[in-house]
Amino acid sequence: MADALPRAVTRLIEELSRLPTVGPKTAQRLAFFLLRGTPGQARTLGTAIASLHEGIQTCGRCRNFADSDPCAICEDPTRNTALICVVEDPLDLVAVENSGGFNGLYHVLHGAISPLEGIGPDDLTIDLLVRRAGRERIGEIVIATNATIEGDATAMEIRQRLGDLGVRVTRLARGLATGGDIEYVDAATIAQALEGRREL
Repeated sequence: MADALPRAVTRLIEELSRLPTVGPKTAQRLAFFLLRGTPGQARTLGTAIASLHEGIQTCGRCRNFADSDPCAICEDPTRNTALICVVEDPLDLVAVENSGGFNGLYHVLHGAISPLEGIGPDDLTIDLLVRRAGRERIGEIVIATNATIEGDATAMEIRQRLGDLGVRVTRLARGLATGGDIEYVDAATIAQALEGRREL
């Protein structure tokens, strides 16, 4: 039986299907959207994807992806440098930042403790956070890990490691749904959770 689609379209569908939350049907719709568009649109998208890693670096201070080191947030003189919000990944940082309820600095862990997935504390940037808290004048660290078993385990590990430094450690209030990811929460809920944070 002959292939119903040209090889280039089939290849694009296969590659799009590898993306998170994109199933085969969505991949087909996206591929045909691009095919029906102008060649310039497809070229622009292809160029953006091909050059994604060029010029992107990790901020040496907060570990967020950035155009420069230090990043724009760490360099912003209007930020409260005595306040750090710890998040699991850069998308969580974006969600907290978009809430408008936080004006401190950040620290990105790049994951959460998950023994089932082979991720331990040493696989995250917890050591960098502890060193940062020891050398900078930090008054409070807000732990904004996800409200999951992994997020809670990560929060407790951070709390334990910061114990001797005399830094106030708080956790977002549970206005966030248990089992949910911060990146999917609306801005008002995140702002309220920041307001209601508590000692950990």
